[in-house]
Amino acid sequence: MPEQFTLKHLNNKVLAYIAAAAFLIFAMLLGVSIGTVNVPAMTIIKVIAAEVFRLIPTEAADPMHTNIVMSIRLPRVLLAGLVGASLAIAGAAFQGLLRNPLADPYTLGVSSGASVGAVLTLFFNISIPLAGIFTLPLLSILFSFLTIFIVLLFARQIERSMKVETIILTGIIFSSFLGALISLMIALTGEELRQIISWLLGSVSMRGWAYIKIMIPFFLIGSLILLMNSNELNAMSFGEERAQHIGVNVQKRKMMILIAGSILTGAAVAVSGTIGFVGLVIPHLTRLIWGPDHRHLLPLSILTGAGFLIMADLVARTIIAPTELPIGVITALIGAPVFAIILMNRRTEGRG
Repeated sequence: MPEQFTLKHLNNKVLAYIAAAAFLIFAMLLGVSIGTVNVPAMTIIKVIAAEVFRLIPTEAADPMHTNIVMSIRLPRVLLAGLVGASLAIAGAAFQGLLRNPLADPYTLGVSSGASVGAVLTLFFNISIPLAGIFTLPLLSILFSFLTIFIVLLFARQIERSMKVETIILTGIIFSSFLGALISLMIALTGEELRQIISWLLGSVSMRGWAYIKIMIPFFLIGSLILLMNSNELNAMSFGEERAQHIGVNVQKRKMMILIAGSILTGAAVAVSGTIGFVGLVIPHLTRLIWGPDHRHLLPLSILTGAGFLIMADLVARTIIAPTELPIGVITALIGAPVFAIILMNRRTEGRG
C-alpha cells in the first residue's frame, strides 16, 4: 500500500510539471505568434532554431518574420515570463513564510520602495553616468533593497525576535508611507505625469533584450535562494517555534527568504512597473491544484506565473488593438475576481 501511494504521488507531481511546462510553452508560442502580423508556430520554431540555436541556416527563415520574432515579440514575451515567474515564486515564499494567504511580494513595501526609486528617477530626470537607460531599473532595485533593510531594522527594534506579525505590520506602514510619497510626487509633477502614471500601471512593451539581461541575474539568484530553502519553508509554514524544535535556524532562514523575495520583487518592478495580483493569486491556484509542499510549489509557481503574465500581456496588447492597455490593469481585472472566489471557497469550507 505505501509503495502504491508513493508511486501515485510521484505520478501526480510529474503530471503537474508536464502540465505547467506545457502551459508555459503554449503561452510563449501564442504570445510570439499573435499581433498585427500573425506568425505561424512552425515559422517561430524555425526562426528560433536558426537565430538562437543555429540548427539551420539563417537564410531558411523569412527576414520579416525573423525581425518580428527576434526584435519585437520574443524579448517582450521572455520579459513578461521572467517578471511573472519572479512575482509568483516570491509570492509563494512570502505566503509560506508569513503563514498568511493575503501575503504577496507587495506586503513588505518592497514594491512601493522600487516604485519610489523609479518615480524619483522620472521626476528629477536622473541619469547615472555610464548607466544610461539602465538608471531607472538600477535605482528601483537599490530602493527596494533599502526598503526591506529599513523594514527589517524597524521590526527588529520593535521586537528582537522579529515575529511574522511585526514584519507584516511594519511592511504595511512603510508601504502606505511610500505610497503617499509617490502620490505627492505625482501631484507636483508636470510634463512627466503621463510617463510616471504609465510606468506605475505596469508594462513590458518596448523593453528589448537589454532589460532581459538586467532581469536574469536577479531572477536566478533570488529563485535559487528560495529553492534552496524550500524544506525550511515547509517547516516554518507550521510555525516558527515548531520549525526551531526540528533544528531550523529560523532567524537566518527568514532573513534569506525575505532578501531573496525582495531581490525578485525589486527587479520585477524595476523593469516592468507595478503589476499586482500575480504574486497573490498564482501561488494560491498552484497550491490548491498541486498541494502546499514548497519543494514543488516554488518551481510550479515559476512556470505558472510566467505563463499567466505572458497571456495577460497578450490580452493587454490585443483586446482593443491598436491601442495597448497597461498589463497591470489586465492582471487586476483577472486577479481580483479569482482571488475573491478563492476567499469565498475557503470561507465555505471553513463553515462546512
